[in-house]
Amino acid sequence: MSEPMDVSLARVRELAADGGQLVEVLPAEEYDEEHLPGAVSLPLKELTQERAGALDSARAVVVYCWNDT
Repeated sequence: MSEPMDVSLARVRELAADGGQLVEVLPAEEYDEEHLPGAVSLPLKELTQERAGALDSARAVVVYCWNDT
């Protein structure tokens, strides 16, 4: 397992193109309003080991949320 790291938008695009999993961690209502194409909703407040286990551990996971700062 890799350590978490910040990545550039270009790197996110590369990871997604290579089969990486995009995971939106904001509340479902915000996911419904807008999210990256192909992203799945996994709200941080609802994150459990079981729900995270649904992700494919053999593929990169890109976790993101909106940050307006």
